[in-house]
Amino acid sequence: MPEHPGRPYDWVGAWSERRARLSPERVGLVDATTGERYTYRELDRRANRAARLLRDEGVRDGGRVAAVSRNRPELVDLFFAAGKTGGVLAPLSHRLAAPELVELLNEVDPASLVVEEPFADLAAAALSHDSREFDCSVYSLSTGGTSGAGEDGAAEDRAEWPSWDDALPADDSPVETAAASMADPHLLLHTGGSTGVPKETVVTHGSILWNSFNTITAWGLRPEDATPMVFPMFHTGGWNVLTVPLFHLGARVIVAREFDPESVLRLVESEGVTVLVAVPAVLRMMCRHDRWDDADLSTLRFAKSGGGPCRRSVMEAWWERGVDLSQGYGLTECGPNNFTMPDGWPREKADSVGVPAMHVDARVVDDSGDPLPPGDVGELELASPHAADRYWRSPDESEETFGNWVSTGDLARVDDDGYLYIEGRKKNLFVSGGENVYPAEVEDAVADHPKVEEVVVVGVPDEKWGHVGKAVVEGDESLTLPELESFLDGRLARFKRPRRLAFVDEMPTSGPSKIDREAVKSTFGE
Repeated sequence: MPEHPGRPYDWVGAWSERRARLSPERVGLVDATTGERYTYRELDRRANRAARLLRDEGVRDGGRVAAVSRNRPELVDLFFAAGKTGGVLAPLSHRLAAPELVELLNEVDPASLVVEEPFADLAAAALSHDSREFDCSVYSLSTGGTSGAGEDGAAEDRAEWPSWDDALPADDSPVETAAASMADPHLLLHTGGSTGVPKETVVTHGSILWNSFNTITAWGLRPEDATPMVFPMFHTGGWNVLTVPLFHLGARVIVAREFDPESVLRLVESEGVTVLVAVPAVLRMMCRHDRWDDADLSTLRFAKSGGGPCRRSVMEAWWERGVDLSQGYGLTECGPNNFTMPDGWPREKADSVGVPAMHVDARVVDDSGDPLPPGDVGELELASPHAADRYWRSPDESEETFGNWVSTGDLARVDDDGYLYIEGRKKNLFVSGGENVYPAEVEDAVADHPKVEEVVVVGVPDEKWGHVGKAVVEGDESLTLPELESFLDGRLARFKRPRRLAFVDEMPTSGPSKIDREAVKSTFGE
């Protein structure tokens, strides 16, 4: 390890070069959309071509390259190439509206922008939305196997942008890797906030490396592992949950423009998938798919749920198939892999996210920042060398979140055995009759009702109690409030039980298929 984080080293950004030297013929990346398979030698050669182009465009020594694309090999090329040039990759969500995208482009100020064809209209609208002239080169990525929504309408804008493939130099020989320090940024990843403009989080080389160490040691990853990457690569989950840790080991990552439950089940069989991490909605859809009972899951060593609470019924469905499914916890600002389940963990701890990983400290504090004893609920704070550096160009917000401890904004408690339980977002807590109500606890109880598929509980104004809970349910609409109250009798204290009930056909989502609680609150929280 470096003597101090500011010292530059040639190896810091040399991910593909060093991995190709160790395992050149091992397949590191599979494109499930096209069927192409890439060895680490081929990935390094692709990165060399991309690095030459990025250097010509000024993406070096902290210069940024932005990308608006679904998961595909070119994003991996850009990650490795940015490491070689000392540049920074800023993948941007293709799910944003043009005014939101232009705000992020203003923040990132890229020297180059790479756009996948289906999102040419979106990018063109963003680039022309502001009065400012963006001084960046724009390249177009062909769809590569599937057509996306809006592709035909973008033809006129696409014609003005050179093809990324055509612009790449033919020379794939080794390039000199820029000396970089562990403190230098490698990724700008925007937070998954659903209100306002997401903040860009500065993720350094050191953050990426230490998260990889924590993931490999905590989860027992192996060089022979393989995973389908179902998180979008504009999200920290797309890079730091499994992709970079598996590249670190010389293992195999499978990407695709789109994944659905059936395709993931088929990949488990055809690719011998050994590890899977997904949001609860994806895990739920998989275990309720028609192919679930017949799918061969024998190669899966474990699965993890992240991005929200995983209901016990879903976990039990995976356990019944012999898959060790547990919950994880992370955020863009720290990790994202902060906790793990110890060997032989008991099923009664399934509602927890486990214990801190090897190089992570966690504590629960009160509003004054003082640590709380086991059992008490307070804000979760984390400390680790894998924490991000700061928010890009946001010194005031950086000071509020980062320091010796990262303030997560999540409520948590620790039991007597050291297992940590997430109780929801601090801002979602509401007070009913003078008592604190934590929606996550109520949701867990309501979700056990057989007529409930998914539930979000929000606090709504009440003349008598100040606020009461409203259960917004996806499921059987024959469920009545008296029926739910009877079911919760003996499970929840009276002040915690929902006093209002509403139904949705499907929960709104944001980010990587996470439930958009703000959208639910906006619609039902009156």
